[in-house]
Amino acid sequence: MNQYLIEGGHAIGGKIKVSGNKNAALPCIAAALLTCEPVILRNIPDIEDVQVMLEIYRSLGGKIKNLQPNVLSLSLGNIKTSEIPLELAQKIRASILFAGPLLARTGEAILPPPGGDVIGRRRLDTHFLALTEMGARVNINDNFKFSANTLNGADIYLDEASVTATENAIMAAVLAKGKTILTNTACEPHVQDLCNMLVLMGAHIEGIGSNILTIKGVEKLHGCDMEIGADFMEAGSIIGLSAATGGELYIEGITVKEFRPAKVAFGKLGIVWEHDANIIYLKKNQALEVNHDLGGMIPKIDDAPWPGFPPDLTSTITVVATQVKGTVLIHEKMFESRMFFVDKLIAMGARIVLCDPHRAVVSGPTTLTGSLLHSPDIRAGMALVIAAMCAQGKSTITNIGQIERGYENLVPRLKSLGARIQEKRL
Repeated sequence: MNQYLIEGGHAIGGKIKVSGNKNAALPCIAAALLTCEPVILRNIPDIEDVQVMLEIYRSLGGKIKNLQPNVLSLSLGNIKTSEIPLELAQKIRASILFAGPLLARTGEAILPPPGGDVIGRRRLDTHFLALTEMGARVNINDNFKFSANTLNGADIYLDEASVTATENAIMAAVLAKGKTILTNTACEPHVQDLCNMLVLMGAHIEGIGSNILTIKGVEKLHGCDMEIGADFMEAGSIIGLSAATGGELYIEGITVKEFRPAKVAFGKLGIVWEHDANIIYLKKNQALEVNHDLGGMIPKIDDAPWPGFPPDLTSTITVVATQVKGTVLIHEKMFESRMFFVDKLIAMGARIVLCDPHRAVVSGPTTLTGSLLHSPDIRAGMALVIAAMCAQGKSTITNIGQIERGYENLVPRLKSLGARIQEKRL
């Protein structure tokens, strides 16, 4: 099992361009199934999760060309099978995203239960609700088997604002007969990217960016040339890393408005930045002191569906809080196991009280000590990289394949910022 070897205690800073948004790339690859014409996708990150999605696309009969770095051409004239291979589905939760496109194109989709991060109970009920409302039949045994003679538009209220369920419903609805109204949808930037791609392909979607979408089905979609947005989760991780280690940072290629929730949350820890067009500038040696709520009350940082603070940055901001003077409550409301990585921070010397599976009280600053660490999932794994960079001494992080599922060329890019990190291949 490969490892990261990290020597902590060194400021991280410099200039870095953000990779493409992983969470936009995955549904956009699935959406390429909706047309028999070529689709060009730009700014696609070269990461493990993307490679698995592309392998699933190939298994269905798709052809993929690498036009240049991070630019792909996908084409699939006739779908040769509607069944996702078990060994691929188990590698990635996003495999469920092929359900909607396969139903729309072939009237059938057979999917093994998806894999992915283990961060608590991640329901699939909302996917089934949305697709059955449009006329699909679902048979659940060892596999999920969806079938439909015709998909019909419907007025659907999603019982939770699930990102992937929203995306599945949208991809089914664009080729359904009639009008579909989706209410209580997720509206994250990556959902907006998917909608914008489908519009380029000829879909009729109103309300993009809101939690109510109106979709008028069309008979067929055509190819498109789509550039996905920057990965604001990656950028948020790098902001946390630079601030916690005292470095000066320029982040290029971002969409500034996507950082408003993160700016409020990091601001509670005394971390501020400036922006100009598509660049964020973080000054070195930030204040790193908790800004109390009115009356001197302990502030709370909690995640929420967009436009709330992204849950994928909760692990990062928890580590950053260990380096900040004062006390803050971190409330992870969306996944019941995501905070369990904090025991590793406590073993490194962090002062954290894990109140329950969702809440942790962090008091800082504390000096972390280099340790042997195991990455439990993508985002907690990146948070442990940040902790190791802050720590005094050397750390070894195992199970790094989890981290590399979501971060492109992480070691060389961090080295370019001054990180003392190397990958040991075993």
